[in-house]
Amino acid sequence: MLTNSTISAKRLAELGAENNIDVIDVRTPVEYREVHLAVARNVPLDSLDPHAVMKERNGSGDKPLYIICRSGNRSSKARERFVAAGYTNVVDVEGGTNAWGEAGLPVVRGKKAISLERQVRIAAGFLVLVGVALSFWNIYFILLSGFIGAGLMFAGITDTCGMAMVLAKMPWNQVKESATCCSANQHE
Repeated sequence: MLTNSTISAKRLAELGAENNIDVIDVRTPVEYREVHLAVARNVPLDSLDPHAVMKERNGSGDKPLYIICRSGNRSSKARERFVAAGYTNVVDVEGGTNAWGEAGLPVVRGKKAISLERQVRIAAGFLVLVGVALSFWNIYFILLSGFIGAGLMFAGITDTCGMAMVLAKMPWNQVKESATCCSANQHE
């Protein structure tokens, strides 16, 4: 049983060079396609089933499962799900793929996309602007801006963003199955 719940990107790279490690990336398929660790497989947080992931490990349940995302936020939530399901040998990669890249470690690069966080900022700003503009026509449209503001406050307080969940399901944020793997010559 593992006592540490986190590991640095550099230490994980060292372990990966010495051993066969199991890493899951809990970001959206579009984020994964853009940049990921060569050893990581994509299991998006919104569809994460800890029991199914552990069953797919083919007898390596005694070895640690490493979880990574962009910065460490979603991977810590994923780790909490595994622990709640009774799996304790699960390790969160500190700083995620951002820390991995900053350490100069190799990644697989694919098609560039607008980040989900940036999409939320664009959509929220647009809806607030529309609410304010339409309020000159009918004062009740100002409620749209208030609703978006309340949603952003809720997202900040709870660290859960409903708009991001909706945007993640939009067609432009989906990846065709054949596009989820990147060729080995795209390493950086």
